[in-house]
Amino acid sequence: MLGVLLILSVISLVALVPPGAPPVPCRQCCDHLEPAEGSGGQPPLGGFSHVPEVRTYINMTILKGDKGDRGDRGTPGKGGHEGPPGSRGPMGLKGSKGQAGLPGDPCKVLYSAFSIGRRKSLHSLESYQALVFDTVFVNLGGHFDMFEGKFFCHIPGIYFFNVNIHTWNFKETYLHIMRNDTEQAILYAQPSDRSIMQSQSLMLQLELNDWVWVRLYKRERENAIYSDDVDVYITFNGYLIKHSVE
Repeated sequence: MLGVLLILSVISLVALVPPGAPPVPCRQCCDHLEPAEGSGGQPPLGGFSHVPEVRTYINMTILKGDKGDRGDRGTPGKGGHEGPPGSRGPMGLKGSKGQAGLPGDPCKVLYSAFSIGRRKSLHSLESYQALVFDTVFVNLGGHFDMFEGKFFCHIPGIYFFNVNIHTWNFKETYLHIMRNDTEQAILYAQPSDRSIMQSQSLMLQLELNDWVWVRLYKRERENAIYSDDVDVYITFNGYLIKHSVE
C-alpha cells in the first residue's frame, strides 16, 4: 500500500506542469523581493500571479480488484418465431427384414345347400300354389323348409338355383322361381302331344331371412306338372356360391 501512495504522489507532482508549457526558471523563496538599490539585480519577473491549480490523475488499471462472484441467472427470454421448413433430407438406407408375425386365424368357410324332389303330379287351382316337395337329397343346416316348400337364407350372399320339371301331355306348364313375393324367372312350356323335361336356372343375391320358392300359376288356363311314385321327375336345387363380406 505504501508503494501505491508513493506512485500517486509522484504522479501528482508531474501533473503540476501542464504538458507543452514553456520552461520556467528556478526561483528562490525570496525572489519576489525588490533588489537592493545599487546592487544591479534585475527586478522579479511576473511569471506567476497566482498559485497553480493541482489536478490529481489516478491510473485505474493499477487499482483493479479481484474478480467477483458470478451473478444469478436471469429469466429466459421469449421464444423466437418459427423458421421456414428445411429442405427434405436424403432417403435413408433400407431397414432389415422384420420378424414373421403370429399365424392368423383359419379362414371360416360357410356352406348352405339343398337338393329336393317331388314324386307327385300337381294341377293348377283357382289360386297360386307353392310347389311342395316330399324327397330330400341334401339339406345342409335344414335351411330348406319342407313343410312350406321354401328355402330361407341364413347366410347372406350369392346363390345358384335350378328347377327341373316334367310337362303333362296337352297341358300348359307355367311356373315362377320366386324371391320373397316377387317373380324372378319363369319356367314355361306350351301344350304338346308329348311330355318333355323343362329346366330353369339363375343366381340371386340374397339377404338374411330372404326366401326362395317355386310357384305354380293359377287356373286361368289348364296348367300341370307330371311325376309318379316310381321316379323323381321334379327337382329343386340351390347352393351358396359366395357369402357376403361382413
